[in-house]
Amino acid sequence: MRGADALARILKLEGVEVLFAYPNHALIDAAAKVGIRPMIARGEKTLINMADGYARANNAQKPTVIVVQAGPGIENAFGAFAQAYSDGVPLLMIPGGGDQRRTGEPPNFDPLPVYRNVTKWAGRINMPERMAELSRRAFAQLRNGKPGPVLLELPADVSGGQVDDATFSYSPARGYRSAGDPDDVAAAARMLMDAQRPVLHVGHGVLWAQAWDELRELAELLSVPVMTTMAAKSVFPENHPLSLGTGGHTITRAAAQFLVRSDLVFGVGCSFARGGFSSPIPAGKKMVQVTVDGRDIDRDYLVDQAVVGDARLVLRQLVEEVRRQGGGSSRNGAVAAEIQQARDATMREWQSRLESAEAPINPYRVIAELNRVLDKSASVVTHDSGNPRDQTLTTYEATTPRGYIGWGKSTQLGTGLGIALGAKLAFPDKTVVNVMGDLAFGTVGMEVETAVRERLPIMTVILNNSVMGGYGHHMPSASEQFRSNRLSGNYARVAEGLGARAERVERAEDVRGAMERAIAATRSGQPAVLEMITSEDPVYPVATQVIQEAARERVPA
Repeated sequence: MRGADALARILKLEGVEVLFAYPNHALIDAAAKVGIRPMIARGEKTLINMADGYARANNAQKPTVIVVQAGPGIENAFGAFAQAYSDGVPLLMIPGGGDQRRTGEPPNFDPLPVYRNVTKWAGRINMPERMAELSRRAFAQLRNGKPGPVLLELPADVSGGQVDDATFSYSPARGYRSAGDPDDVAAAARMLMDAQRPVLHVGHGVLWAQAWDELRELAELLSVPVMTTMAAKSVFPENHPLSLGTGGHTITRAAAQFLVRSDLVFGVGCSFARGGFSSPIPAGKKMVQVTVDGRDIDRDYLVDQAVVGDARLVLRQLVEEVRRQGGGSSRNGAVAAEIQQARDATMREWQSRLESAEAPINPYRVIAELNRVLDKSASVVTHDSGNPRDQTLTTYEATTPRGYIGWGKSTQLGTGLGIALGAKLAFPDKTVVNVMGDLAFGTVGMEVETAVRERLPIMTVILNNSVMGGYGHHMPSASEQFRSNRLSGNYARVAEGLGARAERVERAEDVRGAMERAIAATRSGQPAVLEMITSEDPVYPVATQVIQEAARERVPA
């Protein structure tokens, strides 16, 4: 059989159900013949963003595979793949390749040297007889260790070469998990029990490990407040009395205040990476880190104790160790009361925006209406880059795992739409909402047709303020003299022309009704686009500023 047919058989054995594809690639038709559905987007960026959202939504329980063609396909794919790498999303890219006798010869593009910078592992099937061996290695990388993307090139001479059907055999790769060293777990548990004001700092690894039940059990056992990173938002219900909400480029008041006043920051499933889209941790804190990857330890922050292991297994160990040591809550509701006070203060500060009747519509009013209109148990919301991220992240309340998909250690505009499409593919019965700005829509708006064609009825909410929100101060002279930060267009008409149910909303009192009509449309199978005519209002709590302010006002622990 041909090499492409052998690889298609391997994908089927590995449990691949969908092939995220952009022609041409020999594997598309070969996979279709064995029952794997091709998912075709308008371009490589959204295709990979869709795969990203699909992998997150199912917590990598189903392998996510992408194929793009040699040359322009794999060249165009780099940005979106780098986005997935920055957030640690397990994707397998199988680009086509030229005949290996011309590898590295201009103008042929060799992806391996470049893509090694944005992959866990990058390889090439260099001969047909190594098809099974190298495929299994790629899937083993996909399923083990710290999540991240993998690349396996399929050259043309291998794709069209012959694999002996009589001797071909393949056993799917397994995923393995490890618990923590018992001594490390005991030391970490003791530090958590001894702390006066601990905070659980929860990262994306807890979602990948599907450890939300164990996390909640530990938090409730010791009455420890929980804050999540941007990527981990939704792993702990944000209506829970111990929830501090989320911290990224913006951060909730409660999370900022508890971080400042804490004596122990206990990280679970997080890398503790510094960056513009991770809330900084104030100096002088004791720190514990639970991570699946030892390379995270002492990288950006020095930790006092680490446990290397799978988040779910280690959280179970911690619960059992705390009980063994006789630990339990002695805080008698004081933590929950303090959190509620911070939430009440937040509501007093932001209520005028959340309830605003002004025109153009305040963007916070749009997000507040989403909070009210959606059934949180049956919905998924994601943001896009820029102001929509910073406004939605701390305002929308997520209550179920993967009920919100936070992304963005790299911040490529338009990514949210693809992520929403992938989430809808994984959760066909849920209402999936993408909140994006007009600048972001301009980068990927034609992909509304992909939603229509591929029968993925998501709801897109465009916050259209006719400006590059937050960019004016980067180019003040250009903006003032040449209006370089201004945008224009009627996006509802564009979306309607592409087959979506579209509506342009200009009054605050019409927002909820428009959302209800859009949700009804998606339930009937039609994608919906709402163009909200909003003000810019680039006011939001910036993590560093809020933490510094709280530090000045802090009280002794």
